[in-house]
Amino acid sequence: MKTHYQILVIGGGNAGRSVSAQLLKRNKSLDIAIIEPSSKHYYQPAWSLVGAGIFKKENTVRNEASVIPKKASWIKDAVRGFLPDENKVELSTGQLLSYDYLIVAPGIQLNWDEIKGLRDTLGKNGVCTNYEFKYADYTWECLKNTKSGKAIFTNPPTAVKCGGAPQKIMYLASDYFRKQGLADMIQVEMWSGGTRIFGVPKYEEVLKELIERRKINMRFFQKLVEVDGPNKRAKFVGIGEENKGQESWVDFEMIHVTPPQSAPDFVRQSQLANAAGWVDVDKYSLQHNKYKNIFSLGDASSLPTSRTGAAVRKQAPVLVKNLMSLIVGEPLQAKYNGYTSCPIVTGYGKLMLAEFDYDNKPTETFPFNQAKERWSMFILKRYILPWLYWNQILPGRM
Repeated sequence: MKTHYQILVIGGGNAGRSVSAQLLKRNKSLDIAIIEPSSKHYYQPAWSLVGAGIFKKENTVRNEASVIPKKASWIKDAVRGFLPDENKVELSTGQLLSYDYLIVAPGIQLNWDEIKGLRDTLGKNGVCTNYEFKYADYTWECLKNTKSGKAIFTNPPTAVKCGGAPQKIMYLASDYFRKQGLADMIQVEMWSGGTRIFGVPKYEEVLKELIERRKINMRFFQKLVEVDGPNKRAKFVGIGEENKGQESWVDFEMIHVTPPQSAPDFVRQSQLANAAGWVDVDKYSLQHNKYKNIFSLGDASSLPTSRTGAAVRKQAPVLVKNLMSLIVGEPLQAKYNGYTSCPIVTGYGKLMLAEFDYDNKPTETFPFNQAKERWSMFILKRYILPWLYWNQILPGRM
């Protein structure tokens, strides 16, 4: 195996794969290697729909080899650490690879073990999650088997990939219970470490009305710390000024858990990380603030916006343009404005498409008010976006 590459890309997910493809479309002669340990590639945005019984889980996965750009090398290994002053990365085997330029896009880390008892009870006892492929269809089983009691949905006090996902499955569940005539038998609750339901007022108002209409109980400043699966109860601790340290044991019939998340350990313990553990890059150019031949995008970056595939779609061309400028010694002029999108599924056949920038200003694509539940936007989520992902976004065509 070669030990030096012109461009090393860490991560073969959406971000790493898309930016590699776009770079090669700009210049086929670039010497690019993608470091990715997984043999499978997942379309994760559909897992909320899998959990609601309206998307087949097997349609969200493909072999990683099938999505690696043909002109890129695939190094099937994990990164252990960085030596940025030497322009090198260390693999899990201890081997060192050197580079001229480095793109860091390893995705986000799910910290299941931060919640006591959770790992042992996931996938049984009514404890489910849409944040891992193998458990997504168990969420659907939980919805079908819940006839009374509490259906709890959690959101951690950390950044998460697809910030709307904890809510999406909650809205789908409440709509499912309503359609089954069980709305008065099941109390749907959200226990969130956040301070509000959504950060953009235009969309938040719609969600507040929906929550009131569905009689969903919202609890903020709450951190899930323990799950007792066999006894079907969960422990929360208050993290706000008024409830700090207050403990609550809550009984449930089902609980959908969104785990605490962070940048991967090898990133947050490295010289590339900022104080919060994310790859420290300029929020406009995506260039590292210290090491100018390093860039980052996607979930592990410090970019202060929601971590979504839609954000990556706008970040990738900015990174590509700026890296190509750096290679030829020109100024970096492309800028990312913080655009992200959150297709919030509010029920079966209903979706509100939220799009906004760094300033939480709506930046909408369509010529109508997107702060409204629409069937057409649900069709976009269910059918069009998956096709675009596999056939246009990953190949670097958009």
